[in-house]
Amino acid sequence: MSTRFPLIVRQTTVSYSQRPLLPVGEVARLAGIHPDFVTRLMDWGLIDPAETTPEPFFTVSTVLRVRRILRIHSDLGVNWAGMGVVMDLLAKIDDLEREIARLRNELSKGRG
Repeated sequence: MSTRFPLIVRQTTVSYSQRPLLPVGEVARLAGIHPDFVTRLMDWGLIDPAETTPEPFFTVSTVLRVRRILRIHSDLGVNWAGMGVVMDLLAKIDDLEREIARLRNELSKGRG
């Protein structure tokens, strides 16, 4: 039986809404990496903290982004220098797919 640990989050105001934020150590634990590597990903511009004072705190979606980065690196062999380009392109694809779905929805409403 595995031991379950509660998700440790810090409640703080980020821009206009309340969202739970995670410290570097928690992002590292949830992503299965060393905390220093989270800092390195920040330095490379691959992840951005939602808050930096007094220390970096991240949204929960950052953990998913880190896992995706690690998967692309290990499965596809994309080097760290090219990872930013790959992540930007994947984000653009996601945006375009959402736009296509929105336009299809508008088109189907117009026909119905």
